[in-house]
Amino acid sequence: MTTDAQTMGEATIASPIATNERSKTSSRLLYVDNMRTFLTILVLLHHIMIVYAASGSWPYIEGRQDLVTTIVGNIFCTINQAYFMGLFLLISAYFVPGSYDRKGTVHFWKDRLVRLGIPLLIYSWLVHPLFYYWFLRATEGLYTSLWDFYPEYFSYGYLIGVGPMWFVETLLIFTLFYAVWRKVARPRPMVQPIQASFPSNRTLALFALSMALASFIVRLKFPMDWNFKPMNLQLPYFAQYIAMFIAGLVGYRQSWLENIPARTARFWLWVTGVVLLMYVPGALLGGALESDQPFKGGWHWQTAFYDLWEAYLCVGVCIGLLYLFRRYANHQGSLTVFFSRSAYAAYIVQVPVITGVALLFRDFSFHPLLKFALAALVAVPVCFGIGALLRFLPYTDRVL
Repeated sequence: MTTDAQTMGEATIASPIATNERSKTSSRLLYVDNMRTFLTILVLLHHIMIVYAASGSWPYIEGRQDLVTTIVGNIFCTINQAYFMGLFLLISAYFVPGSYDRKGTVHFWKDRLVRLGIPLLIYSWLVHPLFYYWFLRATEGLYTSLWDFYPEYFSYGYLIGVGPMWFVETLLIFTLFYAVWRKVARPRPMVQPIQASFPSNRTLALFALSMALASFIVRLKFPMDWNFKPMNLQLPYFAQYIAMFIAGLVGYRQSWLENIPARTARFWLWVTGVVLLMYVPGALLGGALESDQPFKGGWHWQTAFYDLWEAYLCVGVCIGLLYLFRRYANHQGSLTVFFSRSAYAAYIVQVPVITGVALLFRDFSFHPLLKFALAALVAVPVCFGIGALLRFLPYTDRVL
């Protein structure tokens, strides 16, 4: 049942999350930077787990040793998949309207193309092909020259957005649609966000139900294993992604992130707990140990169960985490500033780093979950370390 966004003052959207672009003191939203770091680390751990224990797509995957390992890995990755990219998009979208208000169409798009488009193109057309060439030579004894391999690489079907850059590509597409809507509809910009009440629990429940229904309809045609290969877009998840992005846009005007009531957060944390407890019984009753295909799409009760489970978990975790980070993590020290500033670059370099570390440990005869822990202890700091070094390269300050 698995698949596979600073500085003080005004900061910028770099993706995979947006940071604080609201024209108010940055210190109020330091928790957003900290959440970006948390989610980036979670993405790295998610992919490391795929290498050793969970279902999913990755260049290098080791065999599973036992059923318990597979169950632990799949539960971990299924929970992550239910919310973390949707939360990334919600946070990213939250700061888009304010950025557009201040910069206007031309400067807004120039900034987005620099910060999202340049890394997307460089990674898709240079970094990943070179990585894959090295990987095939290291694991399969490929003797083809790089000159011959390069056109062959693109014959596999992926043209852009390969690897983790599908998210950067998606964010670029979504912001394009937003900019076009602003240009065509010409809504009157507000001088500053209004202080409005946070949505009621009933409204949030209906939002989750609508998101589940939309996912069910999409997955009738596009089950969860399907993606649009030329652009590496996992359309089965786009009902959630679009809904969360729109929620972020609307939430900015209402100052939702800063105004989540404690009572609402507690309620949705309880909902999250209940939904999590339903996972194992629902999976067992649906026959997940034999096959997870009925959960992935089509006219199956298992698909409806999973879509509801996913939607309510997404809403519950997002509200709960946003509240908890605002209350307990709205501050930064030197280490958290370092991680925050390097998160975008760490996200970009994760594929070669994680794969390289896994290959380094492949001859170790440890249990898969122990190898996961060992690889995580090495790969996560290395990703952030390389990310920090990349930011010292010429001209990268405007991109990373």
